Amino acid sequence: MSLRIPATILVSAALLLSAGCSILPESEPATLYRLPASDLPSTAITSNSARQRLGIADPEAGHLINSNRIVVYPERTVVNVYEGARWHVNAPDLLRARLIEGLQQSQIFAGVGSDRLPHDLLLLSELRHFQSDYVTDPPTVKIQLDVQLVGTQNRTPLAARNFSTSAQASSVDIADVVDAFGSASDELTEQLAAWLAQQPDVIGTTGR
Repeated sequence: MSLRIPATILVSAALLLSAGCSILPESEPATLYRLPASDLPSTAITSNSARQRLGIADPEAGHLINSNRIVVYPERTVVNVYEGARWHVNAPDLLRARLIEGLQQSQIFAGVGSDRLPHDLLLLSELRHFQSDYVTDPPTVKIQLDVQLVGTQNRTPLAARNFSTSAQASSVDIADVVDAFGSASDELTEQLAAWLAQQPDVIGTTGR
């Protein structure tokens, strides 16, 4: 016996589907942002580790930060994201690119790149904060990165430190908030470069 679905049911289902598509509002395309050009000093930091190559792994992060949403703390314990604005890549990738650029300029290492390239040392990290916070008005951007320098052979921990930076935006406009993210990222990169340059003895043990 063959089962036939009444034509009226098929027509009704088609109407419901088409109506459902028209009821949902069309989402506005988000504006994509990148960090402003780096404002790091051009003076190179010298160290005894210039023969080493450093790989930087993607920072670990919570699900909200590990996205292209621009996170904001509007008040007290509330966590939100900016509407209609996105990073052009996920936040951890954004910061890693800035760290690679800054550490290349510092000339501490013979080469700096992603952990997919050949390297002698590996920088692991966890991005705990990467948000604008209305603890001030205009908001203040806060970044916290916990890093660990390890060897590549067995990932033996060599050194570790937590870095925290902040920068207040000049206004509440999203473009000015993005500029503050750039300033805080540059400061964090400078602190990281200075710390790495102070680790020649620790770094020198790699590969022995």
